[in-house]
Formats: sequence, C-alpha cells, structure tokens
Amino acid sequence: MRPAAYRVVGEDDGRLALVLAGDWTARTLGRLPRRLAAELRNKTLDSVDLSDLGRFDTAGALALVQAHPQAMPKEGWNTRPEVKQVVLLVEELERHAVEPPRKADVLTRFFARVGHGVYDFGAEAWAAFAFLGELLMACLRTLTNPTKIRWAAWFSQVENTGLDAIPIVVVTTFFIGAVVAFIGADLLTDFGAGVFAVQLIGVAVFREFAVVITAVLLAGRSASSFAAEIGSMKMNQEVDAMRVMGVDPFQALVIPRLAALLLMLPLLTFLAMVSGLIGGIVVTWTQLNLGPSFFLQRLVLDGYMPQHMLAGMVKAPVFAIVVAAIGCRQGMAVGGDVESLGKRVTAAVVQSIFAIIALDAVFALLFMRIGL
Repeated sequence: MRPAAYRVVGEDDGRLALVLAGDWTARTLGRLPRRLAAELRNKTLDSVDLSDLGRFDTAGALALVQAHPQAMPKEGWNTRPEVKQVVLLVEELERHAVEPPRKADVLTRFFARVGHGVYDFGAEAWAAFAFLGELLMACLRTLTNPTKIRWAAWFSQVENTGLDAIPIVVVTTFFIGAVVAFIGADLLTDFGAGVFAVQLIGVAVFREFAVVITAVLLAGRSASSFAAEIGSMKMNQEVDAMRVMGVDPFQALVIPRLAALLLMLPLLTFLAMVSGLIGGIVVTWTQLNLGPSFFLQRLVLDGYMPQHMLAGMVKAPVFAIVVAAIGCRQGMAVGGDVESLGKRVTAAVVQSIFAIIALDAVFALLFMRIGL
C-alpha cells in the first residue's frame, strides 16, 4: 500500500497537468483532498497523468471531482480506462446531487414541531373516533346476534386479564391501605383525633385508591398485552387473513378483551377494596389499638361504606372500557415493523393511565355536584 500523492505540473504551452501517484483509496487519502482542493482553486486542468497511479476507488474519484469543480479534463485517461469510468460516474452523481436543506432557525423549528404535534394529535383523535365507531357497531352486531359470540375467547381473556391479575392487585392495594393508615394515624394522633383514621382509610380506599390503582395496574398489564398481541398479529398479517376468511377482527379480537375487562375490573376493584381495608385494619390495630370490630363498626354504622363503595364501583366499568378500547385501538394501529409495535405498546400504557387520571378528576367533580 503506497500513500496517495500528486503534483500539478505546468507545461511550456501554459497547460496544467495533474500527476497522480500512489494508491488513491479511502484508507490512503488522509488530508490530501483538502490540499488538492486548495491548490487547484481557480485553476483549470488540461490533462491528467496516471502512469504512476496504483489502486483507485470512489473515494479517490470524489476527491478529484470536489477539488476540480469544472468538468474533468479529457486527456490522459487512456492508460487507465477503468479509472476514467469511476471518475465520470462519481462526477455525474456529484453534479446532480441535491443540495442539503438549509438549517432552519430556532423559531422556525419550534413552530414546525408545534405544527407537527397538532397534526399528530388531530390524526390520532380522528383515528380514535373511527375506532370507537367500529367498536360500537361490533357491539351492536354482537348484541343482535349472540350466536356469534366466541365463548372460548371470552373465558380465556377473563382468565388472562382478571384471574391472573388478582395477586398483584391484592398485594398492591394491601400496602396502599397500610400506607394510608400509617399517614393518617401519624397525623391525626398529633391532633388527638386518631380514631378518625378509620374514616380516612375508608374514604381513600373506597372512593379512590382501590379503583384507580386497579385500573392503573390493568393499564400497564392488560392494555400493553392487548396492544402487543393484536399488534403482532397485524405485523404477521393474521388480521388481514381473518378478513379474507370472512372473520370480523373486532368480533374475534376486540370484543372478547373488552367484555373480559368489563367483567373483571369491578370484581378486582371489590377485592382491592377488601385488601386495602385489611391493610388499614392491620395498621390501626397495631398502632392505635383499634380492633377490627371497632374499625368495621365505624365504617358501617356511620354510613361510610355503602356510599363511598358505590362511588368507587361506578368508576370501574368506565375505566374498564377505556383501558380495553385504548389497548385494542393501539394494537390495530400497528404497522409492519417492530419499531411501530414498540411505540404503540408504549402509547397504549401512557394513554390509558392518562385517561384514567383525567376521568377520575371528572368523576370527582361530578360526585361533588350530585353530593355523592
């Protein structure tokens, strides 16, 4: 391997010749293209000398073309016709190359990002409403023709989304109830009102924590699962194959998941309420010496349990519909690549949790209005 070298020779008649020597390859050029470009600035070559040229590749050709903006000379290529072909090819590509776009200023880039964000939000909202319309029509078809219900898929989804989630929901809400009891007992005891920790636990667990924590857990567990399962079927063109065979994908994929979550989320919410109360009872019994009988008596006789339990249970079906619809909608929107699948699974979890928190705020305002 010889290093690349060159000489610019002026002939007696005023013509300029470029003499190439060594190997003009990507590994041997180094900083030579810059020196060559500086030396040939405002000069026009009349011929090239390739007699001492070794190996040559497209990197060498690009260095020649960029150093000599004018058309390459026609003389001197006969000794190495293959070099001429490479140089002409690179010259043609370089001359017709599209100029890189000018870098926009900060303000332009900011408004461009805002515009893209608004457009993406509108497109996502439009697709969501379209999916909701298809889902409503599929539900109506299911109700008018119950013989098309796929009971095997329904029971399978009930087990996957509901029964398998019982341990994590129960354990999580138990510790949530215990934490609320610790905080309530610590704060209220300072004011001599430690007994009211029972009401605090009841209100917090029944109205908010049980249903919200359960819905958030299912958003991370079931919504992502729905998006991944349906999305992988979309990637493998199984959904298209179902349509070709005359099977409605909404009947086979979406409705069973929606029905399973609609059935199991209220049940899981009830178990979460019981588990949260048990966590609160354990803490109040050990910290405040308030036994389970006194704890339950305060909740039942003072009217806290039925009212606040109703407020929590009303939210469960709505959260179930939202989580199932978002998970299935993101799964049906998956494209043909793995990157799209990852984005849609992430979007399913994020949108589900955001929708749960937003709807919980709406329910809080609504309950405050009606006095529940």
